Amino acid sequence: MRANRIAGLALAIAEIRPLTEPADSLLHRFFRRHPAMGRQDRAFVADGVFAFLRRRRSLETLAQTSDPKQLALAATVRELGISIREIESVLTTAEATWLRAFKARISTPLAPAVAGDLPDWLWARLGRAYGESGREPLAHALLAAAPLDLRVNPLKTTREDALRELEASGIAAAPTPYSPLGLRVRGRPALSAQPIFTSGAIEVQDEGSQLVGYLVAPKRADMVVDFCAGAGGKTLLLGALMRSQGRLYAFDTQERRLAKLKPRLARSGLSNVHPQVIAHERDSRVKRLAGKIDRVLVDAPCTGFGTLRRNPDLKWRQPESAVAELALKQRAILEAAASLVKPGGRLVYATCSVLPEENEDVVEAFLVTHPDFAQRSAASELARAKIALDTGPALKLLPHVHGCDGFYAAVVERIG
Repeated sequence: MRANRIAGLALAIAEIRPLTEPADSLLHRFFRRHPAMGRQDRAFVADGVFAFLRRRRSLETLAQTSDPKQLALAATVRELGISIREIESVLTTAEATWLRAFKARISTPLAPAVAGDLPDWLWARLGRAYGESGREPLAHALLAAAPLDLRVNPLKTTREDALRELEASGIAAAPTPYSPLGLRVRGRPALSAQPIFTSGAIEVQDEGSQLVGYLVAPKRADMVVDFCAGAGGKTLLLGALMRSQGRLYAFDTQERRLAKLKPRLARSGLSNVHPQVIAHERDSRVKRLAGKIDRVLVDAPCTGFGTLRRNPDLKWRQPESAVAELALKQRAILEAAASLVKPGGRLVYATCSVLPEENEDVVEAFLVTHPDFAQRSAASELARAKIALDTGPALKLLPHVHGCDGFYAAVVERIG
């Protein structure tokens, strides 16, 4: 191994470790400042940084240091599986001695939350939500790297044809177990230059996110609102399910997020999507649609703890106080979004959180104060799409059970 790889990882850890912004943004900026770094070196640094973030608490505890170089060495040996012998030629005598001492400590018993690489408060909340028997497998699953999931654009191809085209390009993929449009790719191939991607025939989207779209189940002539559209992954799926007919509004309060939808929308071939920036959930653009909408998706802002396999920095950036703050915001957004739904219409409330405070608690509080809405069975709706998945009245996805990100989604319909 070249010395500059370890040095690059140490430098990246030093810059990213304070987590002043999302880790992917910080890493992107780091690579921009180091343009001479080769592709393989960048891959090593990126893998090392995210391995460090996933296992940060146990690594720092066992390493007994905050030194970026030593943390880089610890992550390289314990998380990336590279032996001391392979890197010994680029180590000083002192570094080699320290690394052997660190490796000898790897089997040291750790406190459960430390071993699970979670903050104490989040470990405790998961215990209350899932019990002792459910917490450990969930926490363990959240430490793994997420697979790369794709969604086929049915306006441009079929899943079978997409599989054949990916295979012809040397990319190994297989159908996802639940989503009829999902593909799970082996490894981390470069997709951005592949014709199947640039043509809009496939999009990157976790299988759990795809299943949320099937709960919305829009019809071709419907008026639909994606209330918190963001970069538009679910928006594009809804538009495809509508066969580019009807009218689909993509609302978001941040223009920069909606800007990411524009190139994806251009590739998709959809003509029924109308992105709109709103100031807040009570914006006049929202009010003018009151009582007119057939389907509303509320993909609410949340802690994102169901996506820790992809975004491990979230568990270190989010304080416990964020849960209650987000719950208040989620209730306000749900209240505003519900005003759009016409009698007989449907609203799907979804998060990528695994905490009841952001999920069941929000929906139950809404139903208590809105007797004109009733919850419907998520399993029954998925069954209509020929998806055999029953997680109870609401959709509850967990990585160690379903192989995708953690998601929650409840279907409520306006009955009066």
